[in-house]
Amino acid sequence: MSETTKLIEESKTVHFVSQEGESFDVPVAVANMSVLVKTMIDEDHDDEEAQEIPLPNVKSSILAKVIEYGQHYIAEPMHEIEKPLKSANMKEVVQEWYATFVAVDQDVLFELILAANYMDIKPLLDLTCATVASWIKGKNAEEIRKHFNIVNDFTPEEEAQV
Repeated sequence: MSETTKLIEESKTVHFVSQEGESFDVPVAVANMSVLVKTMIDEDHDDEEAQEIPLPNVKSSILAKVIEYGQHYIAEPMHEIEKPLKSANMKEVVQEWYATFVAVDQDVLFELILAANYMDIKPLLDLTCATVASWIKGKNAEEIRKHFNIVNDFTPEEEAQV
């Protein structure tokens, strides 16, 4: 691919449209990280106007974070996450930017997991799921229940069997 072709490719954008109808201008290189979006992009689309990609399952606030992740990933790809996790501290698992990116409320992280799964963005799904795994690592059942607000519905007899 020539330098000119690369520059043209990098300057092309698509418009992601969130659940609320908000539009985000996204470079095609970032958009193509999503297998779902990649299949929706029309190669024959008129270059004058950016193609609209509706993402009705993704809220605007989460879509903005997904785009932020994609832009950073293009500039500095995330190292592959070792499995099993070597640490419960995400800064020891991935680069600092990525560890900081997923240092969010549980609700936001779960929304990111749903968005990464829906949009089929494997590195983001790996990162967000590894973060949940890091929350669980080294904890007993009671600590996990407390962290995720899970009610223990086992009887003492069932608990003893497990």
